[in-house]
Amino acid sequence: MSESRTLTMAQAISEAIAQEMERDPTVFVMGEDIGRYGGIFGATGGLLDKFGKDRIMDTPISETAFIGAATGAAAAGMRPIAELMFVDFFGVCMDQIYNHLAKNTYMAGGNIRLPVVLMTAVGGGYNDAAQHSQCLFATFAHMPGLKVVVPSNAYDAKGLMIQAIRDDNPVMFMFHKGIMGLPWMAYFEGSTTEVPQAPYTVPFGEARTVREGRDLTIVTLSQMVHKAAQAAAALERDGIDVEVIDLRTLVPLDRKAVLKSVAKTGRLLVADEDYLSFGLSGEIAAIVAENLDTVQLRAPVKRLAVPDVPIPYSRPLERFVIPQVDSIVEAARALCSAPAVQAVPA
Repeated sequence: MSESRTLTMAQAISEAIAQEMERDPTVFVMGEDIGRYGGIFGATGGLLDKFGKDRIMDTPISETAFIGAATGAAAAGMRPIAELMFVDFFGVCMDQIYNHLAKNTYMAGGNIRLPVVLMTAVGGGYNDAAQHSQCLFATFAHMPGLKVVVPSNAYDAKGLMIQAIRDDNPVMFMFHKGIMGLPWMAYFEGSTTEVPQAPYTVPFGEARTVREGRDLTIVTLSQMVHKAAQAAAALERDGIDVEVIDLRTLVPLDRKAVLKSVAKTGRLLVADEDYLSFGLSGEIAAIVAENLDTVQLRAPVKRLAVPDVPIPYSRPLERFVIPQVDSIVEAARALCSAPAVQAVPA
């Protein structure tokens, strides 16, 4: 049995990359400040000393260039990992992501494969304002051709990263800054977990039941998993038994886990740090609505997400727009006290 240690998510991601680079000489990393600095969120810490500048490549501030280079390198048989420092920067390189990386395997009739991991930091909570604080999970999940992976803890982060590197398709690996375990910003300590030393994978498309319950299902992901778990602990003191589902990946999405849980509890709250409209929360609600022949709801579905405004710089305003533990608790209590949904006559 592999020895475990307690690692932060940043350490777990870096270890996963190192182990795959040792195993496979075609794996290399490129991005801004990923070398000597180790990535501003620590995801490539220590890799330059182990593998040298030919495999750990600091790039100029030109996302279009290095993401395009990663796509070309993958087509030529390499397995690049490219770090887009903040997901918010996708605007300058969206053509490379959406029209090349996501589509070129299809456009080539399956004659090329593009095993690129595009890892990027998401989320707010530390007052970095509108251009550095978004999640945008749904933006990338909406586009065919990309797998979308969103870990919530160090154990999952290592296993999902190894799975992503070995996958023959392009993978968006989205880590939340507030759960990386960085010493210079507050983070949820539950994201720092025991992690086996030996390499392992966490399969895509398999959600994790964080805690089981009978009264209400909370479907969530990323940092919001920890807020939901804290909310569930508070609700337990009120006699409300909450089940928390961590999706772990959006593409592929574990629809069966969502439906199984909601069929048991009869109530659904979706908690998301992405925008409310046209996003993940609506997708999960629609999946349940399309399966009301097998899922009986005891209350209407409730969604908590960021209202359709830019993330504010002001700390009080930022906390107001991003769902917090207390807002999850309030929504859950309201759901559990709502009148029962009446069946519509056939």
